[in-house]
Amino acid sequence: MFDYTVITDNMGLLWQGLLVTLYFTVITIAAGMVLGLVMGLIQLSPYRALTWIGRIYVEFFRNIPLLVTLLWVYYALPIFAGINISKFWAGFIALSCYTGSFYAEILRGGVLSIDQGQTDAATAIGMSYGQRMRRVILPQAFRRMIPPLAGQSIIQMKNTTLLSMITVPDLLYQASYISSFTYKPMEIYTAVGAIFLIILVPLTLIARKIEKSGIGAR
Repeated sequence: MFDYTVITDNMGLLWQGLLVTLYFTVITIAAGMVLGLVMGLIQLSPYRALTWIGRIYVEFFRNIPLLVTLLWVYYALPIFAGINISKFWAGFIALSCYTGSFYAEILRGGVLSIDQGQTDAATAIGMSYGQRMRRVILPQAFRRMIPPLAGQSIIQMKNTTLLSMITVPDLLYQASYISSFTYKPMEIYTAVGAIFLIILVPLTLIARKIEKSGIGAR
């Protein structure tokens, strides 16, 4: 029989875990946006060396499973580089770099979707590369990037569940801890699933509404 009291008696721990999850979601999305902007623009640079740096970054982090990156940052850096890193910083670095690689591709695709005539016109009136990007291309591209950026940000919250693997006390870690002494994993993990649904379903619907509203259209 489903025991609801297991959930209500441990809401404090679940709430603490949710706050950690939301905290990591927000800060890694912010850092990932910055990394994505930088690496996306680097890939569009006219300088081949910079372009390759951006491509290597994107392909490296996009094609290695996030869990592998997370464990490598936390366990391997101290061994190979002599860098002692806390579990919070390891989680922050791994999640930010991972999502930054996806944001970079979204930004690159958004910029490339802008008609070449826009760039030609800006160049014809004497704008530099930086001015073209800042004043003409990026403002238009960002409108088109809103739906995929929103989608990737929603995925990022689910990615934070991997933090439990390095004992960051996020929502999934707290659920595992509660299950260890209550012996009621079904109830606890059902509650975790419900929490994610309550938060992410409305955000998903908002993202779809934004997409259908014409933001990002011509």
